[in-house]
Amino acid sequence: MKSFLLISLLSVYLVCFLPTSLLWAREPIEPLPVEIDYDIKKAEIGKALFTDKILSKDRSISCASCHDIDLGGADKRVVSIGVGGLKGNVQSPTVFNSRYNFKQFWNGRVDSLLEQASGPVHNPTEMGMDKDEVEKRINASEKFQKLFSRNFLDNGKFYQFNDPITYDMVIEAIAEFEKALVTPNSKFDRYLRGEEQLSQLEASGYQLFKNLGCVTCHNGINIGGNSFQKMGTIIPYTYKESYPDRYSFTLKPYHKNVFKVPTLRNIALSAPYFHDASAKTLEQAIKTMSHHNLGYNISDQQIKKFIAFLNTLTGEKPAILE
Repeated sequence: MKSFLLISLLSVYLVCFLPTSLLWAREPIEPLPVEIDYDIKKAEIGKALFTDKILSKDRSISCASCHDIDLGGADKRVVSIGVGGLKGNVQSPTVFNSRYNFKQFWNGRVDSLLEQASGPVHNPTEMGMDKDEVEKRINASEKFQKLFSRNFLDNGKFYQFNDPITYDMVIEAIAEFEKALVTPNSKFDRYLRGEEQLSQLEASGYQLFKNLGCVTCHNGINIGGNSFQKMGTIIPYTYKESYPDRYSFTLKPYHKNVFKVPTLRNIALSAPYFHDASAKTLEQAIKTMSHHNLGYNISDQQIKKFIAFLNTLTGEKPAILE
């Protein structure tokens, strides 16, 4: 009886007096911070650059053309369309919460948002630009001359109007904007902080998510984005040499069909799914992953639970987009 009473009192203490962070510390998923650190003025320049077609060779697309901020920061097309109508070779992943990815791009070929922001600008099938042309266009733009002069702080000094704007400044501003694209306060984040309860269906979906092993790959603050995994771990998945997997970067045979695990945050907004966009709905995506990566034939009722849980991962619109 004394032991039971002691355990009960300890439980009350844990719930009432321990910091919230310790209460969810045992969970495999962490909530996004409500407030984040970034240079707001520099990010505002990046926002303008992100949505302007000035950075593409034929002025036909912008960064936002392939990362639609109204569609979960992703692209609803199977592959994105670049300059001259050229098609890419992989589905564009979400740019939301990308600051929390341990690597960038599907094959993880770069480490930082700074490197990532530069990639599409140079890619001949995306924006098709070079450093000199970017600098020429930006320096000839009164709009961007004004934006940089009011907002770009470097080593404690603001850029002055008519000072040369460098390519590195342009990329730095875009990367700073991408750092700001965090979507906090999803229902699941609030649940982790002890602010809201999940419904019975949502809670069952989360328990199933853990029990079946999905959380082995989709964990941490971004519910993914922190490891590489093979598509088709149990049952082989279709391999195409044209897909930019880890093999395309490392040339190691065991890296074929290995990709960076995508984040599940805002997953309900960012269809289609996977590197090949083969799953058009969440139901299809769940069935495919259950079959190929878990070796498990999932039931319709389990799918309903999964979808209920995944819908709790939709966060608020990033503050910089308001």
